[in-house]
Amino acid sequence: MSKRASTLVNMLLTLVVITLISGFLLGYVNQITLAPKAKVAAERKIQALQAVLPPFDNDLMRDVVKFKSPDSADSIEIYKATQKGVIQGYAMMGTSEKGFSGTVKTMIGFKPDGSINNIVVLEQKETPGLGTKMKEAKFIKQFLGKNPATFNLKVKKDGGQVDALTGATISTRAFSETVQSSFELLKNQTEGFKNK
Repeated sequence: MSKRASTLVNMLLTLVVITLISGFLLGYVNQITLAPKAKVAAERKIQALQAVLPPFDNDLMRDVVKFKSPDSADSIEIYKATQKGVIQGYAMMGTSEKGFSGTVKTMIGFKPDGSINNIVVLEQKETPGLGTKMKEAKFIKQFLGKNPATFNLKVKKDGGQVDALTGATISTRAFSETVQSSFELLKNQTEGFKNK
């Protein structure tokens, strides 16, 4: 029995079949993992909200206020926490593209007076051992209880009041930007729903 000669057509046909099968399998795996990924993302968001807000008894996902911002492609979400109908605080996600290694995302909880209740870092790709220290309680502690209306969120090197992470001033600037921009958006939006 003679061996079939390898031709360009045979090789292209084999490559097309392999590509089609691979594409189908990747699409199928992606489709079946969409729901579990969304569930995990929602659970992470709820955990972050619970970590940054004072105690509350309302359904945050039902009481979320969404609006479009000219500075963001995505809609902005403000979560209003209440207990027995009294506003306990607000939370929202802050984003900065100015991190040393890209995007920095935080969840910031504000008390009704605008002071910071807590901050959780949701996403960052900063340098291990330097910029990654933004997740540590020691760094975040300097923001707690401060009101961005009176506390200058710039690093001290830039004339502000924030102690930068050693060797990670750019990461600190990005972190501070997430808090400042969230505060400004919240300040502009909360008047419309404080009494709801």
